[in-house]
Amino acid sequence: MLSRFLSLPVCGHISALLLKLVFALALAPATMAGAIAADSPVTIAHGMAMHGDLKYPADFTHFDYTNPDAPKGGSVTLLGYGTFDSFNPFIPKGDAEAYTGMLYDTLTLHSSDEPFSVYGLVAEKIEWPADRSWVIFHINPKARFHDGTAITADDVVFSFNTLVEKGLPRYRAYYADVSKVEALDKLRVKFTSRNSKNRELPLILGDLVVLPKHFWKDRDFSSPNMDAPLGSGPYRLKSFDSGKTAIYERVKDYWAADLPVRRGFFNFDTVNIEYYRDDTVQLEAFKSGRYDYREENSSKRWATEYVGPQFDQGKVLKEEIQHRNPTGMQAFVMNTRRDLFKDARVREALDYAFDFEWTNKQLFYGAYKRTNSFFSNSDLAAQGIPTGKELALLESFRDDLPPQLFTQEYQSPTTDGSGKNRSNIRKAIELLKAAGWEYKGTDLVNTATGQPFKFEILLYSKDFERITLPFIKNLKKLGIEASARIVDTTNYVRIIRDFDFDMIIGGFAQSNSPGNEQRDYWFSQFADHKGSQNSIGVKDPIVDALIDKIVSAESREDLIAACRALDRVLLWNHYVIPQWHINTHRIAYWNKFSRPAIAPTYGDVGFMTWWLDSARAATLTPVEKP
Repeated sequence: MLSRFLSLPVCGHISALLLKLVFALALAPATMAGAIAADSPVTIAHGMAMHGDLKYPADFTHFDYTNPDAPKGGSVTLLGYGTFDSFNPFIPKGDAEAYTGMLYDTLTLHSSDEPFSVYGLVAEKIEWPADRSWVIFHINPKARFHDGTAITADDVVFSFNTLVEKGLPRYRAYYADVSKVEALDKLRVKFTSRNSKNRELPLILGDLVVLPKHFWKDRDFSSPNMDAPLGSGPYRLKSFDSGKTAIYERVKDYWAADLPVRRGFFNFDTVNIEYYRDDTVQLEAFKSGRYDYREENSSKRWATEYVGPQFDQGKVLKEEIQHRNPTGMQAFVMNTRRDLFKDARVREALDYAFDFEWTNKQLFYGAYKRTNSFFSNSDLAAQGIPTGKELALLESFRDDLPPQLFTQEYQSPTTDGSGKNRSNIRKAIELLKAAGWEYKGTDLVNTATGQPFKFEILLYSKDFERITLPFIKNLKKLGIEASARIVDTTNYVRIIRDFDFDMIIGGFAQSNSPGNEQRDYWFSQFADHKGSQNSIGVKDPIVDALIDKIVSAESREDLIAACRALDRVLLWNHYVIPQWHINTHRIAYWNKFSRPAIAPTYGDVGFMTWWLDSARAATLTPVEKP
């Protein structure tokens, strides 16, 4: 969802809060932009690509999916989900305002029409050796914070150390292989790796948000607060009403406005954020013109509620836009820290109780596909049975892996969609009995302890209640007493951070080039680190080893093999009950915008490349103008 597209989310509505970790890096050829002599082991260039060459040369003027001549001006109102009590999105505490990312610049930016490439922003040049064991960012001497203070290497060092020491646990996971960061001089900062195996590290460092050291000197970074932040990005905070609204204004003298990576972006003079807690109220507010743009993730609402005179008259438009993004995994997530879910046979049994085909037909109008991969909708997803390099990776762990992993393609249980999934229920009962559960009357109890099989599914939106209740009904057929509890967003975030839940509906977003973020998802070290995204509690040395293979992959072929191997291990351990995915963006917007002729290939819709079309806006009545 657009409401999280420029910030660092921690939790919330699945498509809204699924963190989109699309990073970029690689080896730019010596003939590219500012590279030094071809026989030198060190490259200095304007960008990097993970595998292969950069699309854009050193003298490029803008990305193809932007309009560099887009008119500036006007105001747009966007949706905020829930509430906020902080303007610091980098720490575990508080519920940060969703669009604070617009305040900040990063060292580099990734392009949205390449699988994994980045180009300089705060860093005008990037320097690295062939083995990528270190990287030096050359800071653009024009880079400025909003108060006019120049950005220096000291600010970058401060940002890195502060985020790793006081920020969200994902920073420690993401940058775990950095052994040293140092300011070589005022405009050069060097990061050194612990080894030369983390080929992604030089460029994911480019995603580092640059914070002003002087601003935070006398402030407590670890505590949420409502102080107006100081950044260097395209917008600054103009005003806010705590928890309800926030207004950002475009920085007229923005230092990077004419850089190739920024031309054509951020065309609105003001961006207003309005917060709504209730899903139904959100949609009605949109249809009445309270805000301008919306991404929809409910197939029922999309099929039945985007109707009315505004749509009939073309005042509000709805579109489905296909994308090539990996759709990751949305699922019922079991907390394996709970004794109840430690046995993989139990976890598999619960999968048999979920009837996707009935759910898709009855609740989703047939809109979705069942997810059978943590890297769905991409070539990174495990396919068939393991072969080639993937098989070679898995062979060394064969004795500790489920034997089916080598002989069967993973497939979640299926039904005929009638709602009568008796054969699946019988299979689930067999698995539960084998795992040490028995029946006393109609109740399922643990053979050893006599404790009943009872757990809670934690939700934050009523949208998921209609999905969860049929699942609970099927669990009842197994003698399992499950219940659903809805809590507000703030409490939900807190509970998830503390791992104080039995089961949730969660998601694991993926990019076209996975890497260090996999540590935060699955690495053993972060299973008990509160605030990490290892919500499952995975502790598996095989998973840890495969993550290392992903991080150190030297070619696209190696990366695909490692991702497929990891995918297969996660799937056959039955950590989650996979749900569904869709490979389109479903968007609706008031007909007051124009946009570039070319859309981004990857990532989001690219709304921040759109601009206000005064002629179209003039056709709307005053009541309909938010």
